[in-house]
Amino acid sequence: MQIWLIGIVVLVVAVFIVSRNQKRKDQRAFIGTYRFNKIIKTKVAQRYPHLTDENLSLVLDGLKEYFLLCHVANKRIVAMPSQVVDVAWHEFILFTREYQSFCDKAFNRFLHHTPTEAMVTPTRALEGIKRAWRLSCVHHNIDPVNPTRLPLLFEIDSKLNIEDGFKYTLDCQKSHANEYCASHIGCSSGCAGSTADGISDGGGDGGGCGGGGD
Repeated sequence: MQIWLIGIVVLVVAVFIVSRNQKRKDQRAFIGTYRFNKIIKTKVAQRYPHLTDENLSLVLDGLKEYFLLCHVANKRIVAMPSQVVDVAWHEFILFTREYQSFCDKAFNRFLHHTPTEAMVTPTRALEGIKRAWRLSCVHHNIDPVNPTRLPLLFEIDSKLNIEDGFKYTLDCQKSHANEYCASHIGCSSGCAGSTADGISDGGGDGGGCGGGGD
C-alpha cells in the first residue's frame, strides 16, 4: 500500500512539473509572437522622429526581448537598459486592457513599470542592470564576462542614435563621458543561482522587473 501511495505522489509531482514547464514554454512563445498595437510605433516615432519603420520594428523586438528576460528572471528585478525601448513599454502600458491581458497571459501577473536603475556610475552597476546584462548575453550567446559584442538592449540606443539614450561600450579605455563600460556589468561575486529555466540570473532580490522613465 505504501509503495502504491508513493507511486501516486511521484506521478502527481511529475505531471505538475511537466505541466508547469510546458506552460512557461507556451508563455515564452506567446511573448515572442505577440503583435503590438500599431499606435505604439507611431507614439515612439513622435518622440524620436528620425527613426525609420525598420528602426521602430527593432525597438519592438527589443521590448519583446525585455519581456522574455523578465519571464526567465521569474519575478527577480530586471532593469531596463534602453531608453527607446522603455518609451515603447510606457506607450504599451497606456493601452491598459491590452497590457493587462498581455501580462496575464505572459506572466500570470501584472508587470509593473518601475524606475530604471541604469548604472550608478560609468563603472558601478546595481543588481537589476547586472541581471539584465547576464540574461541578455545568454539570450544572444555572448559571454557576459568577456563579451565580444553588445546584446540588443545594450546596443540599441547607440545604434539608433537616441539622444537621451543609455550608451554602453566594450572598450572602456576609449569610453566617453556619456558612455557606460559594459565589461564592468559582467559577473562578479553576485553571479550565482539559476532560474526555473536553468539560466543563471544572479542573486535573489525580489520584486517585479525594473523599468525606465517614470
